Amino acid sequence: MNWLALAACAALGMACYNLLIKAAAGQIHEMVGAVVLQVVAAMIGAGLLLLLYLRGGLPPTLFTGRGITLAALAGVSIGVAEILTFAVYSKGAPASVGTPLIVGGSVLLTAVLGVLVLRETLAWPQALGLLLVVGGIALLARGGH
Repeated sequence: MNWLALAACAALGMACYNLLIKAAAGQIHEMVGAVVLQVVAAMIGAGLLLLLYLRGGLPPTLFTGRGITLAALAGVSIGVAEILTFAVYSKGAPASVGTPLIVGGSVLLTAVLGVLVLRETLAWPQALGLLLVVGGIALLARGGH
């Protein structure tokens, strides 16, 4: 499967993730929701890793120390983001506005950090796309009051 198909599947997963957090908000405390979410995700990952191991499909090099550190920091980041997302929805934000603001802001910040931290470059169509994201975020935020 090429990366575009995988990205589309990830987008579907993220859409379900966001809608389910919205549906759960107000019915579960932000911290409890984030912990349940993380535990379930860890169980799925551990189960798939075990399945790969049992099938003999693990690569010879599973990880490096730097890879573990970066993955742990990503876990901290998503844990905080999940708690805040539960909080956003528990305050009554509609999914149709809250999710695009969070995801659009994430897209914008990821692109900026990619350029500043990872020294990536943006072609003019990508920069224009980011400007459109900024415009979309501004319109959503304005209409989301």
